[in-house]
Amino acid sequence: MSYLLRVQLPDRPGSLGALALALGSVGADILSLDVVERGAGYAVDDLVVEVPSGALPDTLITAAESIGDVLVDSIRPYSGVLDTHRELELIDHVASAHDDRLQVLVDGVPRVLRVGWSTIVDIGPHGTYRVVGSPGAPQTQAGSAPWMPLEKPTTLDPEADWVPKIWRDMDTRLAAAPLGNTGKVLLLGRPGGPDFRPSEVARLGYLAGIIATVLI
Repeated sequence: MSYLLRVQLPDRPGSLGALALALGSVGADILSLDVVERGAGYAVDDLVVEVPSGALPDTLITAAESIGDVLVDSIRPYSGVLDTHRELELIDHVASAHDDRLQVLVDGVPRVLRVGWSTIVDIGPHGTYRVVGSPGAPQTQAGSAPWMPLEKPTTLDPEADWVPKIWRDMDTRLAAAPLGNTGKVLLLGRPGGPDFRPSEVARLGYLAGIIATVLI
């Protein structure tokens, strides 16, 4: 069983090694690590860890937080494909697709940006509508999007009136970015959190901007 563990730890030599030893003490094996964000004296990392069959995820939290100043932000089951060039591969897949480029995009974004689902929304004569959605996108769609048109990547208030109740019930964190000047928006949902970090929103913006040039 693999889990995606998001941790905040001191940004100093030895911190990651101590974390690896602590996780190893409960039988966990670190498969990959991504630096999500760095700040003044701290770092936020995403670790994909594999644990023995039957092991409880709580043991990972206990082991990680046994180290001073280490906080577990979130832990989620992980079944994604591990690679180190996710954005580049997705851009290539979109560029080489034919009539289904937008669908290829939303299908690939959850793996690349580690979210639950993604959709592309637009504004038509009758209001906001979903253009395409990933397989994990909720059946219930937002009836309006007062934050559109969107000029830059941003997080969205998950408790706003326009957010469908079922999204709120699942504590879905939201982020969005414009697809260039098309008027369309790439909307991401992360049920259960964690919150989108500023660096993640920036990555979303860069990806959406590059993809927009491919779609022209």
